[in-house]
Amino acid sequence: MPVDPMLQGLVAGFAVEAQEVVQKVTMDLLELEREGLETDALTRLYVRLGRHLHTLKGSAASLGMQDLSDIAHKLEDALAPLKANPQKMPRPVVDILLHGLDLFLLRAQAHADGRGDALPDPAAALAQLVADAPPPEEAAAMVAASGGLAAVAAPAPSAEPVSVPDALPESADAGWRVSSWQVTALMREVERLREVRLRVEERGRELERVAVLLAKQGLLAETAEARTALSGTARSLRTDGEETSDIVDALEDGLKAITTRPVRTILDPLQRMVRDLSRQLGKEARLSVVGSEVSLDRRLLEKLQGSLVHLLRNAVDHGLELPADRERAGKHHEGALTLRVEQQGNLLYLEASDDGAGIDVEVVRRLAEQRGVVTAEETARLNENQLRDLIFRSGFSTRTDVTDTSGRGVGLDAVRASVEALQGRIEVASTPGQGTRFMLTLPTDLGSSPVLVVRVLEQLVGLPMLAVEATQLARAESLRLGKRRAHLEYQGQLLSVVDLGARLGLRALAPPAEGQPLLIVQSGGKRVALVVDAVVGDRDLVIRPLPSEVRDVPAWQGAATLSRGELLLICRPDWLVTETVQVQVSAQRRALVVDDSLTARALHRAMLEAGGFTVHLAASGARALDRLQSDTYDVVICDLDMEEMDGIQLIAKLRERPETASLPVILVSAHDSSVARERGLKAGADGYLSKRECAAGRLLAEVLDVMSRRGSRA
Repeated sequence: MPVDPMLQGLVAGFAVEAQEVVQKVTMDLLELEREGLETDALTRLYVRLGRHLHTLKGSAASLGMQDLSDIAHKLEDALAPLKANPQKMPRPVVDILLHGLDLFLLRAQAHADGRGDALPDPAAALAQLVADAPPPEEAAAMVAASGGLAAVAAPAPSAEPVSVPDALPESADAGWRVSSWQVTALMREVERLREVRLRVEERGRELERVAVLLAKQGLLAETAEARTALSGTARSLRTDGEETSDIVDALEDGLKAITTRPVRTILDPLQRMVRDLSRQLGKEARLSVVGSEVSLDRRLLEKLQGSLVHLLRNAVDHGLELPADRERAGKHHEGALTLRVEQQGNLLYLEASDDGAGIDVEVVRRLAEQRGVVTAEETARLNENQLRDLIFRSGFSTRTDVTDTSGRGVGLDAVRASVEALQGRIEVASTPGQGTRFMLTLPTDLGSSPVLVVRVLEQLVGLPMLAVEATQLARAESLRLGKRRAHLEYQGQLLSVVDLGARLGLRALAPPAEGQPLLIVQSGGKRVALVVDAVVGDRDLVIRPLPSEVRDVPAWQGAATLSRGELLLICRPDWLVTETVQVQVSAQRRALVVDDSLTARALHRAMLEAGGFTVHLAASGARALDRLQSDTYDVVICDLDMEEMDGIQLIAKLRERPETASLPVILVSAHDSSVARERGLKAGADGYLSKRECAAGRLLAEVLDVMSRRGSRA
């Protein structure tokens, strides 16, 4: 029977609500078929199940969808005997209930789409469910005690009167429709407002410093009125800044509530998928999720769902062994799958792991050669990690036959393509006989993040606050100094001590001095004690991705802007906790960046260091000439428009000197006109880039091209 047209808007809302309720029921059913639950826990689950099913039945009946009300009523009947005597639910009963829920959702969506009048009677479909998954005798007796699901095939007496739910879904037209770009644009304006708030705070501190400076002049009486006015203005600015901060936080929280949703909304449905696939393949598996409360951009979640489905299906099909094989290997008969979600700053870490057979690299090598993915000559040059990465190649599969779940050579290559399309990366680690881990790293760019600002020499560096577990001062009694490295005794563990300055190539490696700040940094279950020169403080900052050319540099995950406009590079915690060999700075190419803008100097430095350059900075043409008197460089990057001495004047002086006459020079300018470009090249520049081109990541490629051309002419 079709739904009353006046209620059609409510039906659409009900379909959405029903999906949420059915998902809760599904999770409870999966829990009920597992072993080891105590009676109290079983009782709570059965009570909650009954309440959810009653809600579905009542809401459907209130909206005139009697077919849905009948289905929910029969599901309640099937549950009643077990609810009266709480016990582990037999799997065949779970099968029937899950299929009944599937049927409920399909019909609910059809009603929402206005196709309810074309639906067949549900009786035959429910009867077929019972035929397809007959329960064992004892379970059948339980279900049959109240008529069973199949009883709906016969005309059933009218259900008891159903009360209208306390809250029906709102009408579908009770809100606004906005496009994603409008929301993103609004978020960008909130980010700008946050930066303005930081500048207001800085202005307040400047006023306070002026008041203190006046007090030090000794003219207390003469400056009393001015100092009072300055202090009052500083206090007002501080109050305004705090109010602005509250407004920005409220705006950002509101936007995040609209544009994000918890990761569990895509992870919880995967429990059902793992359960059904395991039964299909004759295996047993349990999926555990860590970090499902993290909220992410809805669009990102939708794009990730397919990749996670691929990884979990691959783990069940290829990774986990049959129960008998697992027991012979000394494992639990039920395989363990784990999804771990963690967000640090603007980076999202997703890890999918299993405790199965692992990846046999020799099998991967042989099959890759047989399937023509690579040649024997190529595999002979690959190390173990590179051989393992062959599983991401198009056309690769370890299946020799094609099944419903695998064997077509499509899967992990699609996962890698999907992750890379999101500007992320995927890695795999495996131990034969113990299991496999897939690690996904993806950028997120919605809203601000807490950042700890630290100083190394004169360089400010940011660290995602979520990665900083604790701070303390270096003390001799807690340090263990070896010949090649130092360790910190921390909470009963010995942590490797990592000097951030040496890690970034800014100074030689040395043990921490007494009282030097140590940060306990963690990522992916690993921890190190990070040595810095000073802790500047924490800030709420918007971390933006680096240009595409330097986005894959392992040290940096993005950049943020401080209150005075300075560019702050944000370090990747996973890079800090990973063991690497220190790079010898003396063997690197050297570049000199000349620009009167601190932000431009920092950005150019980041790009060039990502390309393996040692970079020195100069804030003026005169300072650059002083540098060139004592140091030698492979290339100079110079701003065209500077006070006192502009880029063209600097080039003229360089070309006058024999030792710098052939030194490659690239001019950078805010002017992108052909006239400005021609003027710069005519003055002797080897290359010319606009600031827009530099921000897009063109600098490193231009530097390498100019150096190559200069070398060929030499």
